[in-house]
Amino acid sequence: MSDTIKYLLSLKAVRERAQIVFQNAEQGKLNHFDYHPEKLDATAEYVMNIIERDFGPDKYDRIPPHGRWQHFDVGGVPRIAELIERWDSQGYDGAEKVRSLVDLFFVSVLLDAGAGDHWRFREEKSGQVYNRSEGIAVASLYMFLDGTFANKDSPRKDVVHGEALQNITPEELSRGFQVHGDNPLVGVNARTEIIKQLGASLRKLSDIYGPEGRPGGLVDYLQSQGKENIDYTQLWDALQTTLIPIWPSDRTRIEGNPIGDAWPLEVLSHNPCKSNTGNIQPFHKLTQWLAYSLMVPFQRLLSVKWTNADLGTGLPEYRNGGLFVDMGVLTLKPDTLQRGLKTSGTSLPCYRVMDDEIVEWRAMTVALLDELHRRILSSGRFGETKLTLPQMLEAGSWKAGRELAAANRPESRCSPILNSGDGTLF
Repeated sequence: MSDTIKYLLSLKAVRERAQIVFQNAEQGKLNHFDYHPEKLDATAEYVMNIIERDFGPDKYDRIPPHGRWQHFDVGGVPRIAELIERWDSQGYDGAEKVRSLVDLFFVSVLLDAGAGDHWRFREEKSGQVYNRSEGIAVASLYMFLDGTFANKDSPRKDVVHGEALQNITPEELSRGFQVHGDNPLVGVNARTEIIKQLGASLRKLSDIYGPEGRPGGLVDYLQSQGKENIDYTQLWDALQTTLIPIWPSDRTRIEGNPIGDAWPLEVLSHNPCKSNTGNIQPFHKLTQWLAYSLMVPFQRLLSVKWTNADLGTGLPEYRNGGLFVDMGVLTLKPDTLQRGLKTSGTSLPCYRVMDDEIVEWRAMTVALLDELHRRILSSGRFGETKLTLPQMLEAGSWKAGRELAAANRPESRCSPILNSGDGTLF
């Protein structure tokens, strides 16, 4: 693997390239958006008000990092705590409980691309109906408990094996997600292929995941290099090695090698970088979402402390990105807006996920989340608590994006900019 490819797979590249895009925005040189920095203070105020509303004045230190765990507790039901209690009664030690949560979180996160505006999941036990990320979390939990992701001869159902993932079918996913004509889920076939490819990748990396290709093997792999302190870059490198081969073949390639969630961006063509890859903007959003999610069980159940975790960036997805559009920090240029409206045929513009418009929006989202985080830290609003970026994502920006979408578009609660995703990106 060349140094260029290693760089494009790194977290450093995500932030550095996004900052170049941001510098162009400050000079009015974006191709599709106008940047309105005067709107950032109001955006920070809106986000901080939400954080204070939900965690103030004495619970700021309890804000969890952005992760999958919270989605499983939708509706006020502590599903993960109940699962851990069950594992306690079965005699599992801390390491095995974390292995099992890594199993669950791994498949659940990789199934958690955009579900679409119409999909719903009805939980039989509670009678509640959930949608979007929380709905996918609860649906995937029941599939996990039912043994959908375990080998047929496994003595445990609530475990994940590479071979089982390789053999999964669209029909199984559709059944688990309650998909039918009136309840469509975006990208069932694409999600199925991602899970099948994940199974193959897990089995190939037996040094990390063991002979059965179990995601939970990651616990032993990381702890073999340090029990109490683990370098976040070790987790990152392991996840990138696992996930890069699983993404669709139409993703960007450099020197014949896939580089995952990384895309050409026109505004970077003027990047002073001499490399012929200077126009590539990497994001690796689902890898980052998974890494943030996997940190939490290690912290809560094994008291692991992560070093270099601040290398992670904000997540360039439609809730965080929608926040900056709905607050007026970013506005589409007239020609770009008209082009998107023509494509969608609705009142909201739409572009393909690989289009320059979407890549530019995502790059600005990464950079603006850093700007937002700096404003929040300097505000002094939260006393001695210095919120980390993952905490701000969880308690503030992601939630703010969702609430603005509900207020501005109550019927669909969708993003202000649509994308024709295939279930493998957003």
